[in-house]
Amino acid sequence: MGTSTDDAATEFHAFFERHYAELARLAHLLTGEPDAADDLAADALLALWHRWDRVRAAQHPAAYARGVVANLARSRIRSAVRERRRVALFWGRRSDRCDDPDIPAVVDVQDALRRLPFRKRACVVLRHAFDLSERETALTLGVSVGTVKSQTSKAMAQLEQLLGPRAAASQLVAGRK
Repeated sequence: MGTSTDDAATEFHAFFERHYAELARLAHLLTGEPDAADDLAADALLALWHRWDRVRAAQHPAAYARGVVANLARSRIRSAVRERRRVALFWGRRSDRCDDPDIPAVVDVQDALRRLPFRKRACVVLRHAFDLSERETALTLGVSVGTVKSQTSKAMAQLEQLLGPRAAASQLVAGRK
């Protein structure tokens, strides 16, 4: 029995090494919070470890992992929204918008992404920044390919309104590393 546990640990370690950076980047792009990205990726991988037998048997373990990160990011965003509402009620409304003309384009794109509803943001990030297929994106988010197509299309239209037609696609692609 110890051998299968050792094999599982070795296999999980390889999965961790292969996917941690990608999952942290996904968390950063979905939440817009670089400091939270590592925590979300680590939390997702911990959850995966606890279900490793199920994850390793899945047809697409990386898609499963991305889905866990997306769900954790969604929860974090919802929690942050609730907290902001409480603060706003207590302290009154303030504008968080900054129109500094010296802000780099990447910050503009991140700001525009934060304005999108979560599912649209997730579709755009996975399709354009991570270069996943529509099918891979659908698997990751647990939605249909048609939903990915429509959400991505609508999100890109919103980003074009916010950033201009050329900036939206080119900045998302330029954000790949």
